[in-house]
Amino acid sequence: MGQVVALSSLFEARQVWKGRAVSLPDSSQPTGWPALDEALPSGGWPEHAMTEILLPADGVGELQLVLPTLARLTREARSVMLITPPYLPYVPGWEARGVMMSHVDIVQAGERDVLWAAEQCLRSGSCAAVLAWPLQADDRALRRLQVAADTGKALAFVFRDRRHAAQASPAALRLELESEPSLQVRIRKCRGGQPPAGMLPLAAGWS
Repeated sequence: MGQVVALSSLFEARQVWKGRAVSLPDSSQPTGWPALDEALPSGGWPEHAMTEILLPADGVGELQLVLPTLARLTREARSVMLITPPYLPYVPGWEARGVMMSHVDIVQAGERDVLWAAEQCLRSGSCAAVLAWPLQADDRALRRLQVAADTGKALAFVFRDRRHAAQASPAALRLELESEPSLQVRIRKCRGGQPPAGMLPLAAGWS
């Protein structure tokens, strides 16, 4: 049996290379939720990337999570696309949250075309953010959205049922939303760091 050697001595003798994690640059896309921004490695949404948001059901308050971002982007006169949302936006409510609806467009696509439409919008380079609600999406399809978001320098938000949580995902950020007893979110995966344990309460409001 070989001799047991302390790992620290190998480091000191420079016989084992120890890598260092590369820190992510600060995001220029804050989520608008201070608790969430503080927990994310870059301090906001991952740039030019896809965020997957897992839900217990449609209509549990998931759009509240992204409304601060949509408000900021549309105030900058940047375009936001919604691909087949399960419910039409309540315009007075969105405007009360600061969203300029003149910069929001809705695409109603068939079930098979949701991912295709989202990919085209992301690749176009004319959209600041694209939100999509696909009923079915495999790893390959999601990876195409991730690449398209990077190509078009856009934010992609994909809303899916949380039954898909056990599946691997190419998303740069993966969140799971809970609405009971209040709005809270779990970071399941984040590029550039380890997800914090537990849920983050969002009921305190957004900035």
